[in-house]
Amino acid sequence: MTLARTSILAGSLVLAGWHQSALAQEEELEAVQLYSDERLVEMFEANTHLRQVEDVDRCQLVMDIEAQAELERRPTYQFLYGDMLAQGVCYEQDVELGLHYMKIAADQGLVQALEQLGRYYHEGKLVQPDTERAILYLREAASLGNLTAQKRFADIMLAGNGSPYDFTHAYHWLHNSVTGDDQEHAAIEQRLDALAKLMPESAIEKARQPVL
Repeated sequence: MTLARTSILAGSLVLAGWHQSALAQEEELEAVQLYSDERLVEMFEANTHLRQVEDVDRCQLVMDIEAQAELERRPTYQFLYGDMLAQGVCYEQDVELGLHYMKIAADQGLVQALEQLGRYYHEGKLVQPDTERAILYLREAASLGNLTAQKRFADIMLAGNGSPYDFTHAYHWLHNSVTGDDQEHAAIEQRLDALAKLMPESAIEKARQPVL
């Protein structure tokens, strides 16, 4: 075999290999499916949604995500779209518009949006610190059973904020919370003990009533 034919053959093999690799990548891209609401909630709870859309799915679903948020008005996608905009993930960063969509999702009762907005206002992330707004969002998320919101809500009460009515709710939610994690259980007990020191016995008895 001549040197020229050898070079041509080698080039053909390289080209064929590149073509197969391109086809494999194309098939991989086509395999990405729109997330279900249940899947999104799982990602929100694990805080993996931004990494999933950017690192794993390589921003392939940006048009679909925007359409689901704007046209279909699905709360899970409104929150996802809003968080992506606020953080500058797969879209040009637009904090104001991102918060707008997160608030729309919260207004529709998406507990993850309620908890995150409450956390943002409590910590002053992306917004100016506003304890009263934080309480409003966290109270709603806590009432819907979000343990993260329940703990933060109790922390805000222990910092000297809120009303006696809020103290009763904070104790009630934590007292009736369920967790299989020993560290989480200890953190809950610590907050309950601290709340009890600031509450009259009658309020504690009322707060210990089971959830109906």
